[in-house]
Amino acid sequence: MPELPEVETTRRGIATRLTGTIASGATVRNGRLRWPVPENLAALIAGQSLQEIRRRAKYLLFVFERGTLIVHLGMSGSLRVLTEAFPPEKHEHIDLLFDGGLRLRYRDPRRFGAFLWTADAPEQHPLLRALGPEPLSAAFTPDTLARALANKNTAIKMAIMDQHVVVGVGNIYASEALFRAGILPQRPARSLAPEETGRLTRCIREVLEESISAGGSTLRDYVDSDGKAGYFTINNFVYGRAGQPCRQCGAIILTARQGQRATYWCSNCQH
Repeated sequence: MPELPEVETTRRGIATRLTGTIASGATVRNGRLRWPVPENLAALIAGQSLQEIRRRAKYLLFVFERGTLIVHLGMSGSLRVLTEAFPPEKHEHIDLLFDGGLRLRYRDPRRFGAFLWTADAPEQHPLLRALGPEPLSAAFTPDTLARALANKNTAIKMAIMDQHVVVGVGNIYASEALFRAGILPQRPARSLAPEETGRLTRCIREVLEESISAGGSTLRDYVDSDGKAGYFTINNFVYGRAGQPCRQCGAIILTARQGQRATYWCSNCQH
């Protein structure tokens, strides 16, 4: 699934091409996504200037003059800017059309993404209004994280993957941030000392920033807006490295299932 770095990488790639252009319509070849695509999507955006493309958690917000298109890439979605009307391939379900022949093409083999329209402030949409702070923003501090964890008995890895605590920390990035912070993923969230919360806040931000710079992580279906795979996973310290020596101390990396997902850690470096 595309996570925050992949979504941010996509946003940056398409924003430079599309911001300020005028939409001329849309072509919906298959509107059966996680929720039905608005049947009048073409009419909703036609003639409107695309003022900006923002990101909130893993949602992309296409801000037009009279409303916002909320896009989620789901499990396997990707967006690419095309300069010609190339014949659509299988799983390429939607084209957003813009002046000058530009089109934004949405590909989603599993069809678990979303294209939703709102005429109201997007932050008040039911999918967005209860989300936690952005990890790369000034709102995400050791104090805000400490308050969110104070009464949680859940494992710290599951806690930082909770979108109400902080948004966009997916499975890979949670494992990597906890390793850098020296914290076992199984620790109860409320057990963290203030200095550990401070380290974890910093490490979450560092891991995400590095991944964005590297172009996101290489997942099964993820490509960026130019069709290139990300490559942050080649620098992982623990994720996907079970049975291999720790790059920091040489101990063997361990793995277990946690919340139906694989968790990786070094028993020597993390406590």
